[in-house]
Amino acid sequence: MDPVDMLIRVLIGLVAGVVGGLAGLGGSIIMLPALAMIYGYSLNGEEDESQTRHHVYMAAAMCVNVIVALSSTLMHTKKKAARKDVLISLIPSMTAGMAAGVIFAGESPGRWSLVAFACFIWLYCLYNIVTTIKKVPDHADDSPSPAHWKMIAVGLFVGAVSGYLGIGGGILLVPLLQISGLPLRHAIAGSAGVMWISSIIGASLKLYTLPTIHYPPPNESVHLTILDALSFAIPIGIGALVGAYAGAWVAHKIKLPHLKLIIALILAIASTRMVMG
Repeated sequence: MDPVDMLIRVLIGLVAGVVGGLAGLGGSIIMLPALAMIYGYSLNGEEDESQTRHHVYMAAAMCVNVIVALSSTLMHTKKKAARKDVLISLIPSMTAGMAAGVIFAGESPGRWSLVAFACFIWLYCLYNIVTTIKKVPDHADDSPSPAHWKMIAVGLFVGAVSGYLGIGGGILLVPLLQISGLPLRHAIAGSAGVMWISSIIGASLKLYTLPTIHYPPPNESVHLTILDALSFAIPIGIGALVGAYAGAWVAHKIKLPHLKLIIALILAIASTRMVMG
């Protein structure tokens, strides 16, 4: 890997980390479009229509999600924003859901996960536009935690979607936690707190299944490798480690809605280009 390529991957991680720390996300919504547009889906100089290589990018992003979530969790913990009872409900349910999603994704063509991810980003953009125009009322910091069964249901659903798409899950978890009754900053802290644990399971399982995924004919003898995913994950993770801590610090200093809207619009454009090639 040449120094320029290394720098590009570190910068991707830095931006993903800042966004993840700001909004309680894992950073995949930045990493996946960036990797797709910069490195593409070609094999031996020819474009792979099945976009099997997307599984490599998903594996790398899921590894980095662990770093982003853990780093931002440390900052949120200092601010005493995380609730232990919420984490106790979410961690096992989201982990189980993520494992199921990863297994299902491994049986699907990379193109399916790619299109599903793009659709997910567009829905996220729409959600941010609607909630910016009509603000979702926040809850008081001393509001009681949601019921245990609600947190389990949210965890299972978010985990399954996250495992299939290769994302951390915060993009879904934060609004669902807020709708369930948590204050926004507690929802962001809870999202980061549960993601670093569930993402360890998801990333490990994704890496484990990666070598079982082969390109379609006539390249069926070529399979994906763990080393290829780690060559992206390590430099991106270095940048994300710094970015996530900085993003979590800024999250406690500024108002987020308009910033999240700008991020969502940029991602909607990027995901459209990603699908259309």
